[in-house]
Order: sequence, then C-alpha cells, then structure tokens
Amino acid sequence: MFEEHDRIVLTEDIASAGLKAGDVGTIVHVHRGGEAFEVEFLAPDGNTAAIATAPAAMLRPVAATDLTHARVLDSADQQRSRDGGRAGMS
Repeated sequence: MFEEHDRIVLTEDIASAGLKAGDVGTIVHVHRGGEAFEVEFLAPDGNTAAIATAPAAMLRPVAATDLTHARVLDSADQQRSRDGGRAGMS
C-alpha cells in the first residue's frame, strides 16, 4: 500500500510523539512488509519535528484535496518526539 518516501496523513493521534490526526509526514522506513511504518514529520522550516512508528491502519495517502496547516508543537510534545513515538506497536 505505502512505500518509502510516500507522503501520508495520520488518521489518529500519536500522543506519545505529540502528533495529531491530520498531521502530514513522509514514510522513511517500512516495517514487516507494510504492517507498520516509520514516519518523519517536518516543521515548515525543514527541521524534523517528530519521527514515529505507526501501523498502516493509522495512515492514509495524501489527497489532492488536502490542505496543510501549521500548529505549534509544545515543548512537552517535542520532548516526547525526541523520546520516540510508538503507536499501536508492541
């Protein structure tokens, strides 16, 4: 379904990484044949805001009708992101 470098949209929050449904990221690694994905989320300045692992069920492809928007990632969210977000993974 998804491949490395695909742009995706989260369909659920990943609280452990400070990420919200609707955040847009890029797949940087495919786990277990597409069961889960390592996704990088960038700030508008190009710096990495978060990297998180998410199961395929929490992602959807970016659509031509999607519109991105900016939101502030608070300092607690930034710390969780640095600690590594894992969603639905054991």
